[in-house]
Amino acid sequence: MGILNVTPDSFSDGGQHDSPRLALQHAQQMIKEGADIIDVGGESTRPGADVVSEEEQISRVIPVIETLRKNIDQSILISIDTTNVTVAKRALEAGANWINDVSAGEDSEGMLELAASKQAPIVLMHRQGISATMQDNPQYSDVVAEVTHYLKQRAEAARSAGIKPSHIILDPGIGFGKSFAHNLTLMSQLNAITALGYEVLLGTSRKRFLSEICQQKSSAKLAAATAATTTLGVMAGVSVFRVHDVFENRQAVDVTWEVKNS
Repeated sequence: MGILNVTPDSFSDGGQHDSPRLALQHAQQMIKEGADIIDVGGESTRPGADVVSEEEQISRVIPVIETLRKNIDQSILISIDTTNVTVAKRALEAGANWINDVSAGEDSEGMLELAASKQAPIVLMHRQGISATMQDNPQYSDVVAEVTHYLKQRAEAARSAGIKPSHIILDPGIGFGKSFAHNLTLMSQLNAITALGYEVLLGTSRKRFLSEICQQKSSAKLAAATAATTTLGVMAGVSVFRVHDVFENRQAVDVTWEVKNS
């Protein structure tokens, strides 16, 4: 899953692809490098980010999704990264295939029902708190047990809403209301998430805990660090990787998959 942020303030690539023309160019490059899914987002969910209105999100993402759907192969899936049910609905109507909801369907009433009615796969992510404050002082008694329990509950809620199990993708939410130690613990025990029996998405791309490990201030120089987490994810059974640097991570997936299945 290649990240396509059409925002002015995303932590790593804000303002770089905020027109349909620039977004299409970047999407085409990511597809060339091996992306199967393009994830379009109109609201930054980085730590400290402010809420973006429904109208502003729509004005950012709908022209981009319409442009992508007209110009990329139908086999390439388009995902809408939003917690707003109206934005998700408009995106699906414009040609998106997936919903990627960092609130796991909790921020906007009717999100799970929308996914069910449109038969759209939905990513349900764990997040402690909201983007503006989630990194202030996250606390857990047992981060793996608590994240796993929450994701199991949200998957059950999705199924109750009519979403097929095969359309449920779980995301542990690395960096979303987690400390450095929490992120490492979750990364070391990803098999606890995959053991729930659903598809799992991992989003570690260029994140702060990698910067701390590598002592690298530039997030754009964390492609290899991200690829290391992708390798760990493949070995743990993760099946979707949300990344900025598609080329390096596609190689990491392909090599690790071949070794794992040899």
